[in-house]
Amino acid sequence: DIYSINQACLKDAVVLFGRGCTGEVISPGGLLITNHHCGYGRIQAHSTVEKDYLTDGFWAYSRSQELPNPGLTVSFLVRIEDVTEKALEGVRQDMTEQQRDEVVDRNSGEIIADAVKNTHYKAEIESFFFGSDYFLFVYEVFEDIRLVGAPPSSIGKFGGDTDNWVWPRHTGDFSLFRIYAGKDNKPAPFDTANIPYRPRKYLTISAQGVREGDFTMIMGYPANTEEYLHSGGLEMITADMLPAKIEMRDERLRIMKEEMSKSPEVRIQYADEYQGAANSWKKWMGIIDGVQRTDAVNKKIRHELMLTDTALNDTCTTQYFKTVIRRLDDYYSENKTGLTASNLGHEALSSFEMALFASEFDRKALMTRFDTCDYPAVKDQLKSLADGFYKKVNLTIERRIMSSVLEIYFASVDPLYFPGIYKTIQDRFGGDINSYVEWMFRKSLFADSGKLNRIIDNLSARSLKKLLSDPASLFYQSFSDALVSYYPVADSLELELQRLYRDYLSGLKAIDTGRVYYPDANFTMRVSFGKVEGYEPADAIAYDYQTTVTGILEKEDPDISDYKVDEKLRLII
Repeated sequence: DIYSINQACLKDAVVLFGRGCTGEVISPGGLLITNHHCGYGRIQAHSTVEKDYLTDGFWAYSRSQELPNPGLTVSFLVRIEDVTEKALEGVRQDMTEQQRDEVVDRNSGEIIADAVKNTHYKAEIESFFFGSDYFLFVYEVFEDIRLVGAPPSSIGKFGGDTDNWVWPRHTGDFSLFRIYAGKDNKPAPFDTANIPYRPRKYLTISAQGVREGDFTMIMGYPANTEEYLHSGGLEMITADMLPAKIEMRDERLRIMKEEMSKSPEVRIQYADEYQGAANSWKKWMGIIDGVQRTDAVNKKIRHELMLTDTALNDTCTTQYFKTVIRRLDDYYSENKTGLTASNLGHEALSSFEMALFASEFDRKALMTRFDTCDYPAVKDQLKSLADGFYKKVNLTIERRIMSSVLEIYFASVDPLYFPGIYKTIQDRFGGDINSYVEWMFRKSLFADSGKLNRIIDNLSARSLKKLLSDPASLFYQSFSDALVSYYPVADSLELELQRLYRDYLSGLKAIDTGRVYYPDANFTMRVSFGKVEGYEPADAIAYDYQTTVTGILEKEDPDISDYKVDEKLRLII
């Protein structure tokens, strides 16, 4: 019933929605339900001030009213195959980790090619237990996905960031889409002639609800977990990386919220980016809180010491496991500063939209050969890229974010890893980051759509040189160079860490035989199960196993946007 390649089963009704969400097919006509936040970016893309689907919701009353979503895919799992033996063919114990990976990559390419030969399927090979096991996943990927319905944000996002990741929740967290296929029921690009997909299996929805003690099962595509993380890794993440990243997100969210409150256009423009940034921000705070509250780092240390003591009494694993534990200790203590700098650098750079745009624009422009017939096509690509950027961003927001995030980055990272642009800020701007950012946005061609479009219209070798020396381009190059300079070290460390964890887990399995070992999540289908129950999160606090609509009215507060209740919903309740 759960998994079969010969007959319809539950796996045929549970899909990978987009690049990181789970969805379920709930009708014979390809109707699909997923979370509201998973569909949020698509709802935003269709919203305008005049048709504000984010605020008011959207419902298609006929299939002709359903809205297409270019780039959105839905993937059905066709089959899973254990290919460990094939993937590791030719791997020897005396190989370096890099040599091992090269062999596995070559084997994987051949396995994938063979798996999808003469089919319309796509395939991936994922490693489990740090490269001990390899599984092939074959997917059928549909690309004509249309928005059918979404509740107003006052329902779909009720409770907002405050209630996100916590209980009790009263959020109507859903959105509806429909999968379309060609007349042969196979994946096809968007076409008005396409028809609703006819699924092998779909789920029916029960209106009976649940009772305490009922069996419950979850199928889906969880992102990632680190179940077997060493104490040093957990401490580095929660004490060094996440606090600074949370501080950066604090500033980003504060600035976006301030500017979004001033304009309906900006509110819609930044709605999805705000939600995405806030989701991780809230999760990270929860991770730190949970680790500190449960004393998880010290518990892991004690567990590792206990395992080492156990190993000392077992001649088969004594010295080797002890060596692995010590090497993991050394790995994190010796590399924590560099790993943290790299992690925070990527977080900071990912928030600098104008610098990222400058880099992408320069990369495409550099491919231009002015004396060929491809020249007009390149200009069209550059115009499309520019139009997308200026539609997506508000330069006031981007300037404020860059200034604030740079301040936090330089205060959090060891100066050894600073990008070269830091010296420019010190020498030319007296260390005043805000003055430097103001200057960049004043001087950069990328901050002026009119100037940039004129550059595109008259693109030449001379103007290309001007683009490459633009302040935004130079900033990106400097920041990127600092990160790239660490890549060889980081790649080497990553390979070393993979082998250490593979050996560590082998030791754990040999010593702690009473434990059930399951692989970390990696965006592949997983199943978990349990019972419907309440829980007690703290002293004298007990939560029920379910919430009701009564709680919506109890939480209602017209002065707080997260807790406003739509008048129609209030009347229904």
